Amino acid sequence: MYKYTVIFILAIIFFCYFSFAYSKYYNGNVSDHFDGSRFFDSDLNNEKNFFDFLKWRVTEKSSPWPDKVPNNQFDLPPARVMGSDLRVSYVGHVTFLIQTQGLNILTDPVWSERASPVSFAGPKRVIDPGINFEHLPPIDIVWVSHNHYDHLDLATINLLWQKHKPRIITPLGNDTIIKASNSEIEVEAYDWGDQVIINDYVKFHIEPMQHWSARGLFDRNKALWAALNIETNSGNIYFVGDSGYGNGRYFKKAREKFGSFRLALLPMGAYEPRWFMQYAHMNPEDMVRAYIDLGRPFTVPSHYDVFKLTDEPRGEALIKLEKAKKFLSVGDKIRNLEPGQFWLVPSIANAE
Repeated sequence: MYKYTVIFILAIIFFCYFSFAYSKYYNGNVSDHFDGSRFFDSDLNNEKNFFDFLKWRVTEKSSPWPDKVPNNQFDLPPARVMGSDLRVSYVGHVTFLIQTQGLNILTDPVWSERASPVSFAGPKRVIDPGINFEHLPPIDIVWVSHNHYDHLDLATINLLWQKHKPRIITPLGNDTIIKASNSEIEVEAYDWGDQVIINDYVKFHIEPMQHWSARGLFDRNKALWAALNIETNSGNIYFVGDSGYGNGRYFKKAREKFGSFRLALLPMGAYEPRWFMQYAHMNPEDMVRAYIDLGRPFTVPSHYDVFKLTDEPRGEALIKLEKAKKFLSVGDKIRNLEPGQFWLVPSIANAE
């Protein structure tokens, strides 16, 4: 295990050395979360650095994962879901197909075998995506929450562009990364607090979340990260790709701003060891607390059991989720989906 860890670290260093030229992603005015060079969180910034990463990898107490888990269920989504009906299909990790109001929206699409800068090392998918790529309906919108490799998968973005020509929406700076891969791709980049009109019935709100960004050693926080609220005339859909809990500050602010949510898609994996991961990733108890902060909407957890990113064993997140639900006395509105499963989400009237 140690040998493979060293090889992976050396591969990252090699890649990052040659990616230095692409580390300036955004030029813009100074703001309360951008200093002219890097983005930051004015309330609570991530103090962990590359040396902390090395400390974790050298001292890690990692649990073994299976090389492959068979996926015996693959969704065949309809071409469109019209009106106020809401269908959400779990592809895997944090990739969801959201269908409502005649739109097909993909979040953080990753179909690649590895979440890594190189094809021969790094976190490998242990279960196949829940929708075969060729069975996707016409994709209208792609949302990319930030630039980590398990969220911004350039190979998948290129395939989606070639086949579907979707409208790609992302926080500031991530457009530079995508266009450096393929200059023909059209990307829209937005700041925290921005609103994006999709059509007469749907609006995107780009919202803060507690995280950070980097694809190499020299580009830390040079691209922005964000949560997404999808406002529809039948309720809000709140998607978080990655976030620490941070005493619930951003979840509580989202509830204050938007009032209620029909659906929340919240991460709960890659959480051990807590001393290193707590700022950036929620564990299952954190996720349940975020669900409470948001007003207890219908919720699907994500970011677990697909890529081995951290030390916890595969399957632990779901066990801890059930314990957290009992400990915090929550109802049955949190529904875990396996890749390939979908949910016809009830109306917001049933979420009250």
